[in-house]
Amino acid sequence: MGSFFDSIWDTVLVVVLLMFSAVIHEMAHGYAALACGDETAKRAGRLTLNPLAHLDPFGSFILPLMMVMAGGGALAFAKPVPYNPNNLKHPVRDEVIVAFAGPFSNLVQALIGSAILRYMIGAYTTAWPEWTLAVADGLSTYVYVNLILMFFNLIPLPPLDGSAIISPFLRGEARMTYYKIQRYSLPILLAVMYLVPMVTQFNPVSAYLSATAGRLYNVFLGF
Repeated sequence: MGSFFDSIWDTVLVVVLLMFSAVIHEMAHGYAALACGDETAKRAGRLTLNPLAHLDPFGSFILPLMMVMAGGGALAFAKPVPYNPNNLKHPVRDEVIVAFAGPFSNLVQALIGSAILRYMIGAYTTAWPEWTLAVADGLSTYVYVNLILMFFNLIPLPPLDGSAIISPFLRGEARMTYYKIQRYSLPILLAVMYLVPMVTQFNPVSAYLSATAGRLYNVFLGF
């Protein structure tokens, strides 16, 4: 029975930390757009820590819960922060800045979490009080969740933030075609994450995240 409740706690912890980290991620997009001259996110009430303004019922709750309970990697997303690229002071440059503000916020969160955890490890050199074990477990998960979100969003497929590497260099019809692909990006990602491994016995997304987020996680925590 104890392991059952531990499993529930671990699932809830991952989902809650995913939601919190996703909210910070989306706020970072909004503040970056505001700094670059666009007030769309501000007028939409998206520059807030209130999760109700950011979270998507399916992407922020149902999908990550289903994925964690299924034993796979957790994917979560919040409602994208609206912004108007026509309001940006330097559209080509600023579009990249706005896009990468989200992953950068995840990097900052991971750094903060790992710094606190490493401080705790140094402070408690002998027996750890019981409450600190739970905090350390939460911090460790928080660091890993943010590194996963950062590198996942850097995949250059719309509407993920990594697509900003490509889109500023497209013009005219090519740009419009690229934007149309966004309609199918989530099915494409889910197919790559689940159908491809079923057929080929190889999970490219998992391998990519292990080589990036996994390795950086070990570096951050001194493993």
